[in-house]
Amino acid sequence: MAIALSGNVWAGDVDHVRVDELVKTSRSWNGAVLPDYPGGRPEITLLRITIPPGVELPMHKHPVINAGVLLKGELTVMTEDEKKLHLTAGDSIVEVVNSWHYGINDGTEPAEIIVFYAGISGETITIKK
Repeated sequence: MAIALSGNVWAGDVDHVRVDELVKTSRSWNGAVLPDYPGGRPEITLLRITIPPGVELPMHKHPVINAGVLLKGELTVMTEDEKKLHLTAGDSIVEVVNSWHYGINDGTEPAEIIVFYAGISGETITIKK
Protein backbone atom coordinates (compact mmCIF):
# COMPACT_ATOMS: atom_id res chain seq x y z
CA MET A 1 0.00 0.00 0.00
CA ALA A 2 1.48 3.37 -1.03
CA ILE A 3 1.14 6.29 1.35
CA ALA A 4 1.41 9.87 0.12
CA LEU A 5 2.84 12.36 2.59
CA SER A 6 0.37 15.10 3.39
CA GLY A 7 0.71 16.51 6.87
CA ASN A 8 1.11 13.78 9.47
CA VAL A 9 -0.54 10.94 7.50
CA TRP A 10 0.79 8.29 9.87
CA ALA A 11 -0.77 9.76 13.02
CA GLY A 12 -2.87 7.07 14.64
CA ASP A 13 -1.62 4.40 12.23
CA VAL A 14 1.91 3.84 13.53
CA ASP A 15 2.96 4.49 17.12
CA HIS A 16 5.65 7.08 17.83
CA VAL A 17 5.96 8.42 14.27
CA ARG A 18 6.16 12.20 14.12
CA VAL A 19 6.26 14.32 10.97
CA ASP A 20 7.17 18.00 11.29
CA GLU A 21 6.84 20.16 8.19
CA LEU A 22 9.90 22.41 8.26
CA VAL A 23 8.94 24.54 5.28
CA LYS A 24 6.42 24.52 2.43
CA THR A 25 6.65 27.49 0.09
CA SER A 26 6.97 28.69 -3.48
CA ARG A 27 9.24 31.58 -2.44
CA SER A 28 12.88 31.82 -1.36
CA TRP A 29 13.87 33.33 2.00
CA ASN A 30 14.06 36.84 0.52
CA GLY A 31 10.49 36.63 -0.81
CA ALA A 32 11.32 36.04 -4.49
CA VAL A 33 9.07 33.59 -6.32
CA LEU A 34 10.90 30.36 -7.14
CA PRO A 35 11.40 29.77 -10.88
CA ASP A 36 9.63 27.04 -12.83
CA TYR A 37 11.55 23.80 -13.12
CA PRO A 38 13.53 23.60 -16.37
CA GLY A 39 13.12 20.67 -18.72
CA GLY A 40 15.49 17.73 -18.58
CA ARG A 41 16.25 14.65 -16.53
CA PRO A 42 15.98 15.47 -12.82
CA GLU A 43 19.05 15.07 -10.65
CA ILE A 44 18.81 15.31 -6.87
CA THR A 45 21.88 16.31 -4.86
CA LEU A 46 21.97 16.18 -1.07
CA LEU A 47 25.01 17.73 0.62
CA ARG A 48 26.20 18.00 4.21
CA ILE A 49 28.30 21.18 4.37
CA THR A 50 30.46 22.01 7.40
CA ILE A 51 31.74 25.59 7.69
CA PRO A 52 34.35 26.33 10.39
CA PRO A 53 33.84 29.33 12.71
CA GLY A 54 34.78 32.66 11.10
CA VAL A 55 34.82 31.27 7.56
CA GLU A 56 33.14 33.30 4.81
CA LEU A 57 32.12 31.43 1.66
CA PRO A 58 32.82 33.08 -1.72
CA MET A 59 30.06 34.96 -3.54
CA HIS A 60 28.08 32.41 -5.59
CA LYS A 61 24.65 31.60 -6.98
CA HIS A 62 22.56 28.49 -7.58
CA PRO A 63 20.73 28.03 -10.90
CA VAL A 64 18.53 25.37 -9.25
CA ILE A 65 15.99 25.35 -6.44
CA ASN A 66 17.50 24.23 -3.15
CA ALA A 67 16.62 24.14 0.52
CA GLY A 68 18.44 23.23 3.69
CA VAL A 69 18.32 22.72 7.43
CA LEU A 70 21.05 24.01 9.72
CA LEU A 71 21.88 21.14 12.06
CA LYS A 72 24.53 22.83 14.22
CA GLY A 73 25.95 26.29 14.83
CA GLU A 74 25.05 29.61 13.25
CA LEU A 75 25.09 30.85 9.67
CA THR A 76 24.36 34.23 8.15
CA VAL A 77 23.40 34.44 4.47
CA MET A 78 23.88 37.75 2.64
CA THR A 79 22.73 38.67 -0.86
CA GLU A 80 24.65 40.98 -3.16
CA ASP A 81 22.02 43.66 -2.52
CA GLU A 82 22.65 43.28 1.24
CA LYS A 83 19.55 41.33 2.27
CA LYS A 84 20.43 39.22 5.30
CA LEU A 85 19.17 36.04 6.94
CA HIS A 86 20.61 34.69 10.20
CA LEU A 87 20.12 30.99 10.93
CA THR A 88 20.63 29.04 14.14
CA ALA A 89 20.56 25.28 14.65
CA GLY A 90 17.20 23.83 13.61
CA ASP A 91 16.31 26.65 11.19
CA SER A 92 15.39 25.86 7.60
CA ILE A 93 16.15 27.92 4.50
CA VAL A 94 14.82 27.99 0.94
CA GLU A 95 17.76 29.51 -0.91
CA VAL A 96 17.65 32.30 -3.44
CA VAL A 97 17.89 31.10 -7.07
CA ASN A 98 20.08 32.85 -9.67
CA SER A 99 20.93 35.53 -7.12
CA TRP A 100 24.48 36.25 -5.92
CA HIS A 101 24.95 35.55 -2.22
CA TYR A 102 27.38 34.16 0.33
CA GLY A 103 27.32 32.62 3.78
CA ILE A 104 29.45 33.32 6.83
CA ASN A 105 29.77 31.33 10.01
CA ASP A 106 29.76 34.12 12.56
CA GLY A 107 29.46 31.70 15.47
CA THR A 108 32.02 29.98 17.69
CA GLU A 109 31.47 26.40 16.52
CA PRO A 110 31.32 24.73 13.10
CA ALA A 111 28.07 25.33 11.21
CA GLU A 112 26.68 22.12 9.73
CA ILE A 113 23.92 22.30 7.15
CA ILE A 114 22.19 19.70 5.00
CA VAL A 115 21.20 21.13 1.60
CA PHE A 116 18.89 19.49 -0.97
CA TYR A 117 19.25 20.60 -4.62
CA ALA A 118 16.59 19.83 -7.26
CA GLY A 119 18.65 20.13 -10.44
CA ILE A 120 18.96 18.80 -13.96
CA SER A 121 21.35 15.96 -14.82
CA GLY A 122 24.68 17.23 -16.11
CA GLU A 123 24.17 20.84 -14.98
CA THR A 124 26.01 22.59 -12.15
CA ILE A 125 24.29 23.41 -8.88
CA THR A 126 26.64 26.23 -7.79
CA ILE A 127 28.38 28.98 -9.78
CA LYS A 128 31.13 31.07 -8.12
CA LYS A 129 31.39 34.75 -9.04
